[in-house]
Amino acid sequence: MEDFILWMKYLFLGMFQGLTEPIPVSSSGHLQLAQYFFGLNIEGMTFELLVNSASLLAVLVIYREDIVRLASNGLRYMRHRDSSDRSEFMFIVYLVVATIPAGVIGLLFNDYISEQLSSVKTVAITLIITGIALFLIRNLRGRKNDGDMTMKDAVLIGLAQAVALIPGISRSGATIVAAMGLGMKQETALRFSFLLFIPISFGGMILSFSDLLKDPLLNELAIPYLLAFIGSFVLSYFSLKWFMGIMAKGNLIYFSIYCFIIGPVVLFLTW
Repeated sequence: MEDFILWMKYLFLGMFQGLTEPIPVSSSGHLQLAQYFFGLNIEGMTFELLVNSASLLAVLVIYREDIVRLASNGLRYMRHRDSSDRSEFMFIVYLVVATIPAGVIGLLFNDYISEQLSSVKTVAITLIITGIALFLIRNLRGRKNDGDMTMKDAVLIGLAQAVALIPGISRSGATIVAAMGLGMKQETALRFSFLLFIPISFGGMILSFSDLLKDPLLNELAIPYLLAFIGSFVLSYFSLKWFMGIMAKGNLIYFSIYCFIIGPVVLFLTW
């Protein structure tokens, strides 16, 4: 019975992370809230590595055609300098540039963020900030397509992603808010945000892989970890598909309202 409860705990947290990863409400913040209010405590980096890897896999599956097209056209541009492929090549360059701020800040300040900015009260406050940001861009309808991006856009979106290292600040929310604030169409902002998730997530996975191999509980928790991975992958896939529909209809206000409700409630319960 204890094993079954343990399995369900990991499955629940994996599904919870998968549900909240794609949508602009901060999966890391919600995982902290779930562990706090349900009395759950998962130590070490293995769980986080596995569920984030599952979300990454879901993003790769959904955007596989975009990834193949960008890679193919980008390589062709490098070989032949065909102007028709330049916009695809530059899109890749912008993804690389936008990855740098979060990568650098994560390496330099990850310990500080984990130790000083991971309290439940901090998550509540940053959820309210996320709600405000989403509210401000709720009615924006930009005109920029993929080929209209600039280096300045990439840098600013990258800085927004770096801010989202703070639990409670949604990564997808921060990058989409920045992209739409810079005049991008919703579809372009969404695509850039989740293609940007790939290198930052993959980099974190590589840096944390040694922790997985050193995990003394890896064999003991193999089944719970597997359940968490599967739950995260399935929910990440369907949550992202659902969010793509929400974005197409311009209904980001729903997530803003949600953050405005959850943030103050958590503050009230934990004050």
